[in-house]
Amino acid sequence: MTIHFPFSGRADRVSVYAFFERHGLSFPLQEKYYRWWYDWAKQQVRSDPDLKAAKGPEFERFPYGQHAFHDFHLHQYGWATSLVDLGGFINGTLLPRLSSDELHRLEEEHAAFLAELKREASAAPRPPAPEVGRYRHT
Repeated sequence: MTIHFPFSGRADRVSVYAFFERHGLSFPLQEKYYRWWYDWAKQQVRSDPDLKAAKGPEFERFPYGQHAFHDFHLHQYGWATSLVDLGGFINGTLLPRLSSDELHRLEEEHAAFLAELKREASAAPRPPAPEVGRYRHT
């Protein structure tokens, strides 16, 4: 089964941001998208005793990962960077534990949530891109 999440495959912060941009997600909607994955991952960690012991403390704060609270770019692209950290954990640890049926159900829930975010994005479109290069480091 091939899964299509923005952090699947060889994802980096540029490809994740491109995903946000393609779906028209503003910064608050990016945070909402990130939160959806964070809550899902946290629930998975809490329901597995081994993961809870090993990774539970990392989910005691929000957001997850070594790049949390770091926005390396001028235009608030921090959620793309944070999602790469969380997505790496999800890809490498959580998704392999799911059955094919569970993966399929997760994809359907993800698609439904993304459709909901797109409706919200159409009601409040994101501001136009600034003139400064998007990935210029601060």
